[in-house]
Amino acid sequence: MEETLYNIEIHKDESGFIGKLFSDVDGEKEFKNEFLDQLLRDITIDMQLALEEFSNRTADYADSPESTRR
Repeated sequence: MEETLYNIEIHKDESGFIGKLFSDVDGEKEFKNEFLDQLLRDITIDMQLALEEFSNRTADYADSPESTRR
């Protein structure tokens, strides 16, 4: 099964680059940076943090006593 986690738009304007990150979990976020490589770094770090948080919440739920009940 395939699922889209993020949609990313990157635009260039006179002051640098604007990145928009769309997800069902976090909604829409906007990043700005003068340099494209730094903008991509910021977006990547944000996605990693969100996915780690989701993994931790999922692991906490799986370890909870309710998950072992049948």
